[in-house]
Amino acid sequence: MKNSLFVRHVIPFIQWYGLMIVISICLDYLLHRMQIASLSYYLGYFGTALVLISFLYSLRKRKVISSGSPKTLLKMHEYLAWIGTILIIVHGGIHFNALLPWLAILMLLITLGSGLVGKFLLKDTNEAFKMKKAELVKSGLSNEEADKKLFFDSITVDAMKKWRVVHLPITYLLGILSLIHIVTIIMFAK
Repeated sequence: MKNSLFVRHVIPFIQWYGLMIVISICLDYLLHRMQIASLSYYLGYFGTALVLISFLYSLRKRKVISSGSPKTLLKMHEYLAWIGTILIIVHGGIHFNALLPWLAILMLLITLGSGLVGKFLLKDTNEAFKMKKAELVKSGLSNEEADKKLFFDSITVDAMKKWRVVHLPITYLLGILSLIHIVTIIMFAK
């Protein structure tokens, strides 16, 4: 269990996700403590802009644009989306004003979680699992014995593969909820 895929890949995922929540709460607390909580309104614009810029990677991946290194754009996508999410969470605050913004934030948290799964889990775990299994087979175990020995790793890898299938629809739903939120704000702005 000490060197299992869970410890090497799931724990960092939980740490990054938890760090995002802690930073959001601390930033929101500081804004309220300094009595400048109204700035959080503008953080929503800035956070949304960062998240939208992060989608350059998706455009490059789907060959809508041809400039930029995919590897660099992926790194940019990961970090800008993470920072943008923090700013949007602070924008939403911990107070309940309306259902739609909270649904959008909930979808944002789910989408970011899905993205972090891709970043920390899917990238390396499949390769690590194959390497571990190859080492066990090379040491004299049969495929079945290696599979038994790596049972928990196998379950972890299979569970993570399912996340990839849902990341894109979740992202689309986030986009729809965010767009509805923005349109209603424009329509009902005083």
